[in-house]
Amino acid sequence: MSFIIGKKLKMTQVWNEGKVVPVTVVYAEPNKVSCVRTKEKDGYEAIQLAGGRNGRKKIEFRNRPANPIAMAEFSLGDEVTVGAFAPGEKVRVSGTVKGRGFQGVVKRHGFAGGPKTHGQKNRHRAPGSIGSTAFQRVVPGRRMAGHMGDTRRTIKNMVVAAVDAEKNLILLRGAVPGARGGILEIRK
Repeated sequence: MSFIIGKKLKMTQVWNEGKVVPVTVVYAEPNKVSCVRTKEKDGYEAIQLAGGRNGRKKIEFRNRPANPIAMAEFSLGDEVTVGAFAPGEKVRVSGTVKGRGFQGVVKRHGFAGGPKTHGQKNRHRAPGSIGSTAFQRVVPGRRMAGHMGDTRRTIKNMVVAAVDAEKNLILLRGAVPGARGGILEIRK
């Protein structure tokens, strides 16, 4: 099991077998194992990695039945580098989506809006009716205007396009969540 904390730099494209492939460039400097949690002491098994400038970003990777971690491989102070990943491997990438603030129903949920004619004035982007006469209330889960973005997303089965161990770069095929400079968790 390999995992690392990285920073999204940019998106670009590379040539692969005569085809252009869109990739995301992730900078992942060597992460240190800052804490090893054991079942006897803490009640569960996990590895905590410290990455980023001065090891400020800390993320804990728990040992779960779906993703078992070989706990014997890690000890306090070990380093995890991009060399643990190889081109062609499939990984899961987790990050925080860009925050978009308070948005209406047209942008947040893709509503069509109202007609521009037939007596409609200032109702082009309104949600329309939000309830029925039977319940006399708004049903839970109704799609309405509200806060959009700034949530955690995980993209599964992303393919590692290339690894540059000298520059600490991982090129992932396709787009990953978050803005430039956002923190990402990459795991096999």
